[in-house]
Amino acid sequence: MAKLVLAGKANCPNYAEAELLADYLQANLPDFRVHKITQHPDKWEQWLHDICEMNGWEHRQSPIIWRELLDHGGKGLLLGGVNDFLEYAQRYYGITSTMLREEMLDIAEENLQAHMEIEKEEEEIKSLIKPLQIWITRASASICYQLIPLLANGEVFGMTTEISIHLLDSDQFKDVLCGIVMEAEDMAFPLLRSISEHTEIDEAFVQADIIIVLDDVLLNREVQSLENCIREVSEICQVYGPLIEKNAKSGVRVISSGKTFVNLKAMMIMTYGKSIKPENVIAIATPWESAAKAMLARKLNMNAAGVKDVIVWGNITGCNYIDLSHAKLYGYDCAIWGPANFPRPLLNMIYDSEWIHSEFLSAQSSLSSRVCHCVGMLPAHAVATVLRYWYHDSPPGEIISVGILTKGQFCVPEGIVFSMPVRFQNGTWEVMTELEINETTQEVLGHLAHELIQEKLIALKETKEMYPYGADKNTSKTYLHQGICCEQHSFKSKTFRTVS
Repeated sequence: MAKLVLAGKANCPNYAEAELLADYLQANLPDFRVHKITQHPDKWEQWLHDICEMNGWEHRQSPIIWRELLDHGGKGLLLGGVNDFLEYAQRYYGITSTMLREEMLDIAEENLQAHMEIEKEEEEIKSLIKPLQIWITRASASICYQLIPLLANGEVFGMTTEISIHLLDSDQFKDVLCGIVMEAEDMAFPLLRSISEHTEIDEAFVQADIIIVLDDVLLNREVQSLENCIREVSEICQVYGPLIEKNAKSGVRVISSGKTFVNLKAMMIMTYGKSIKPENVIAIATPWESAAKAMLARKLNMNAAGVKDVIVWGNITGCNYIDLSHAKLYGYDCAIWGPANFPRPLLNMIYDSEWIHSEFLSAQSSLSSRVCHCVGMLPAHAVATVLRYWYHDSPPGEIISVGILTKGQFCVPEGIVFSMPVRFQNGTWEVMTELEINETTQEVLGHLAHELIQEKLIALKETKEMYPYGADKNTSKTYLHQGICCEQHSFKSKTFRTVS
């Protein structure tokens, strides 16, 4: 039996000619077999060099053809290139090729397309085999405890995607992390490949696909100034940014969550990790969306799940703006009924407009307090929801508020992380710039942007004063391991406004 191996560049016309002749011989000769290998043009030279060096051959062109010695073992017997193969087929089988050059080029183009599609399918299969690497910072926080089951049950990334979770915190919380790891392992999640604890900052974010930043700082005006709090945030990110660049995958996705400075954390991570893709860093506003929807649902005596498209603008955990002008109701029990997908404008259903401007506005401090002092279910659900949308698209037409690096959308100044309406689609997000906003809203957005610009300037100023010759990573590392970051704090949003 004759077994030939035919290898070449996927877009090589000579390979296409040899391939068709080999296919004809295999179809018409009972003892003839051919094994075909194609390589992308960018990888061909290195592959050919390696295969020739391994077998002691001298060959420099595409294709390369050799005969496998099935009966004797050992290295293959080199036949050569396309002309050598044509001569071999003519001599032993009396068959040759009559292909025209145009036909060879057409088939070569088809081969390249087929090769690229096969490579893409193989990468997708590998991605299913290799678990997603998820890192969670400040992992001793209660939100992490609530978040792990949501990530591991398959609802976020799909029932075929395995994950590995890495918990990062300072050494003083090592026992807490070990307890979380032990409990997660005992639950035997089918999609949780592994879970581990880490207290050495140098090993953080290795091969990370996703990083969830939960670090909060103590914000108590009686204890320390706003400038000192911003300095602490900057120090944390000054360590995280370069580590993410060094250790994480190039397409890593970073989520800033927590109860304080979520916009600033996202901004500073991008500042100190300049190679991190800006579109891959977002801040979570969903807890404030959900709390506002729940308050509106109680007023309307309906399920909060039917309240959609409430927008959170600005500084998520600072001065923000709750916009109801695009909010809709689904499944609301009123005089007019429609199908399940029939929406009603929320402001048309709340006839007591005074309630929006008085009670709803006055209740914002308590609403903010509810979000900031929740035990973990709400922010954990928010992170899981946004991740699910990021990987599997948000519901068609639905508005999601996230903090993103601005590029002048809605006339908001560029270069700050600002919460605004987006949609998730095809593994990325886009700002819903088609939404119309009135002059009042535009004016408020300008004030909100000013606050975030001031935070950014303070953070950069503090860093420059602390490290005039560059960041001292060892100092920042010491800071992280002292466990200064606190989950308990007295932070409240300075303003929580609504627009109708």
